[in-house]
Amino acid sequence: MSVSEPTQDRPTYRCPCCGCKTLRGRAAFEICPVCWWEDDGQDEDDADLIRGGPNGSLSLRDAQQNYRSCGASEPVFVHRVRKPRPEEL
Repeated sequence: MSVSEPTQDRPTYRCPCCGCKTLRGRAAFEICPVCWWEDDGQDEDDADLIRGGPNGSLSLRDAQQNYRSCGASEPVFVHRVRKPRPEEL
């Protein structure tokens, strides 16, 4: 299942990977600055599916586990991410 929501002026949607409120829309292919997941609309209903596309060979579930263990959707992105801001939690 894919989720698509209209784009807003400021971040109002939570990233499906890290859960932080960093996205202005869903399925808009925005990259979350907190975990570096590119939101292609994948959500919990198909989190184990590897879609390819912008997140390569990574499922959402794998990205969530990576975020919990290293702070980024993939270890290679650790140098790109930042800590969540209070308003994003």
